[in-house]
Amino acid sequence: MRSLLLRSRLVGENDLRRRPSGKGGRKAEKNVKRFYEEQNEHIERLLKPIHAHGQDDDNDRQDNAFKVKIAVYGSFAANCILAILQIYAAVSSLSLSLFATAADSVFDPFANLALLYLHRKSTRVDDRKWPTGGSRFENVGNCVYAFLMGTVSCILVVESIRDLATHTSGDTNKLHVPSLVAVGVAFFVKLCLFFYCFALRRFSSQIQVLWEDHRNDLGINGLGILTSALGSKIVWWIDPAGAMVISAIIITSWSITAARNFRELAGYGAPPDFLQLVTYAAWKFHDKIEKIDAVKAYHTGPTYTVEVDVVFDRDTPLWQSHDVSEALQNQLESLPNVDRAFVHCDYETDHSPEHMARRKVV
Repeated sequence: MRSLLLRSRLVGENDLRRRPSGKGGRKAEKNVKRFYEEQNEHIERLLKPIHAHGQDDDNDRQDNAFKVKIAVYGSFAANCILAILQIYAAVSSLSLSLFATAADSVFDPFANLALLYLHRKSTRVDDRKWPTGGSRFENVGNCVYAFLMGTVSCILVVESIRDLATHTSGDTNKLHVPSLVAVGVAFFVKLCLFFYCFALRRFSSQIQVLWEDHRNDLGINGLGILTSALGSKIVWWIDPAGAMVISAIIITSWSITAARNFRELAGYGAPPDFLQLVTYAAWKFHDKIEKIDAVKAYHTGPTYTVEVDVVFDRDTPLWQSHDVSEALQNQLESLPNVDRAFVHCDYETDHSPEHMARRKVV
């Protein structure tokens, strides 16, 4: 019966066409329609049984497991070959822009290996050494890798500044076509990997990271080709200036990645739509649950830890409240992106919040 209250809020297709948009014309009408379509999708997610979310996610992962392996190992093999190509391009042309692209490409295979190792390690941890699991290993690896990439990029910025300050040769650099062709091949391969990983990124956190890496490499390689060629055809300083821009892009990109991973390590809260899903799922899980006192969901690495406080009638037997709470906990842990769930039982809601942090002011 509880689900009927929410189901009545679904807006049918005929009602969508008749919804008034007020002022703003066709654009406002499209925005209103999009709002109700997204609301319908959200309601459908809430109405879906908890186990169905996990089952759908497992089915998607199993159906795409082979494609994910191709993306992971294909990206590693491609990055190894492209690193050699781009080192050749940088050394043979002595272009600082191409050195910047090569520095990024050289670290890619090592990043792939580290990502693969940490992903496997996180699923096979010793519970005695790591009681909360290994879900944070990938975040730590990404933060370390971001620091290394930032350091290398800073070195390239210094070299570019030195070249700008001490350059004494002609107005243009020597154009080395094979180097540009090598980086062009890298650009094309990265473009193919970008589109392949784009279609699979929601099935694996590994693929999400690889997709972001391929996306960044597209911009870096494209800019490297452009500034190296312009430095050879127009004026020499475009090449070191391009190297500085590429290095700045790498630093910015990995700083954003590091900030996101630090935020997940620090326990950043889940988005409102996920909290609503957990709240509604807990509320309609069992008739013995009278109220939902509190719901928390926060990152412990890329996944969430969920805490739910449920309220039973004070006369509910202990065994029954335990069994219902344990069943709810198991169901919540079957949700996609949920690592652990904790369900706390109570019989009233007038008490002070549990685990209140006490801060001493010095």
